[in-house]
Amino acid sequence: MTSPLLRLGTRGSKLALTQAGLVRDALAASAPALATPDAIEIVAIKTTGDAIQDRPLSEAGGKGLFVKEIEEALLAGRIDVAVHSMKDMPTAQPPGLSIAAFLPREDARDVLIAGDVQRIADLKPGAIVGTSALRRRAQLLHCRPDLRIVDLRGNVETRLAKRAAGIVEATLLALAGLRRLGMADVGAPVPEEEILPAVGQGAVCIECREGDARIRGWLAAIDHASTATCVAAEHAMLAVLDGSCRTPIAGHAVLAADGTLHLRGLIVKPDGSQLIAAQRTGHAGDAVAMGRDAGHELKRRGGPGFLST
Repeated sequence: MTSPLLRLGTRGSKLALTQAGLVRDALAASAPALATPDAIEIVAIKTTGDAIQDRPLSEAGGKGLFVKEIEEALLAGRIDVAVHSMKDMPTAQPPGLSIAAFLPREDARDVLIAGDVQRIADLKPGAIVGTSALRRRAQLLHCRPDLRIVDLRGNVETRLAKRAAGIVEATLLALAGLRRLGMADVGAPVPEEEILPAVGQGAVCIECREGDARIRGWLAAIDHASTATCVAAEHAMLAVLDGSCRTPIAGHAVLAADGTLHLRGLIVKPDGSQLIAAQRTGHAGDAVAMGRDAGHELKRRGGPGFLST
């Protein structure tokens, strides 16, 4: 049996493996050397985030828990490429690693899954909503302070099963993941005016070793430039805010056909009592500067301690 030319590391969930499959297919379509059936191997790696099921991730160390072991395997040479959901990524990569490419971004919105209920406003008073994301929790409480928010962990299938079993009356999931799993019809998309997505939501990023020219060349051929631009703006904002899983921060950038970039960002008190939003519009070439500027505005308007109280 011949050794694969490329080993893609990813989490072991059905969604993560599906996303790695999309990367494999894109690479196979772009490079004849990678088009043979045994040229690319997908390697499932269990992460700390997958192992922790008994408490919110914000209590266990925050952002990076879904990528740490995968990056360690990449640095050690056990895999050649890491495939991640961009919303799981910290604002900086370990020395020697960098994000080299993005797949085209899916719809970044959240989806409300609540049976026949299609809108947050129509949930019954005091309805139990399950989510492990502080961003979703805070924005839900800002819209509906009466809701009872409980922690709900697990992969997509697990969370859907818990809602179907009546453990919670509603939950929110990313539309991008549901679409990639062929399950886009299970709920109703939530307008961004009500729940702004997480930074990087809907984007799949591909990480590799900085000095690996051969692999970087393959990845450059599949990089989706407009997704990279939008995520750069969002992550620049997040970096200024020192964002992690412990802080309710949301942000989403959209690149128009004429090269105009629109960025929206917000910070929310964890209990939903106060929300501060900022917007920027400018040229795509100024994506990072726009993100930093929006981040500084939010930080200034929030004042000391806004995100830690």
